Amino acid sequence: MRWFSSLVRQTGAGLRLLLVLTVVTGVLYPLAVWGVSRAPGLVGKAEGSVVRAGGRPVGSALIGVDLTAADPAHDPWFHTRPSASANDPLGPGDPSTSGGSNLAADNAKLVDLVRKRRAAIADREGVPEAAVPVDAVTASASGVDPDISPAYADLQVARVARVNGLPEQVVRQIVDGHVRGRVLGVLGEPAVNVLDLNLAVRQAVQH
Repeated sequence: MRWFSSLVRQTGAGLRLLLVLTVVTGVLYPLAVWGVSRAPGLVGKAEGSVVRAGGRPVGSALIGVDLTAADPAHDPWFHTRPSASANDPLGPGDPSTSGGSNLAADNAKLVDLVRKRRAAIADREGVPEAAVPVDAVTASASGVDPDISPAYADLQVARVARVNGLPEQVVRQIVDGHVRGRVLGVLGEPAVNVLDLNLAVRQAVQH
């Protein structure tokens, strides 16, 4: 019966270990993580960096959603970078799908897609194709980049101002006021959050 008593001891030890690990990893650790997420400055990030307007959630600061106009000839929105998940060159893409195209820079399909995007954006903004910045025609690695370059935002100022009935200088000041600089002054590139821009423009129109 020695083997039986040994089996009982091992089983008991295993059950005690299971109970301890269940409490630690299934209860205490999740509670600790949740508690840390409630700390000042972290709550918004833990909840998805939700942006609210008029008391209602209107999007996330981390997910770019390219709004479409009912009438393309009267497009009032600032636009994000194109998405690799879009069915046509300028989208809109599917924000529930994150990922790039994985096409090489010299891939014929990508080259043709960039050419079509450049032509479409130049036509929409009424500028020469050479004036269209690189980030306007290339999708980000995530496919849902919420930011664009100040150059792409500036390119859209005239159209957004005209369609929304705002002075161009007002819209340009909105863009300038939303430019985010390099992290620590050296990392990354200056960027502008498109959702913030569109909300600021809507507020300017309402006032």
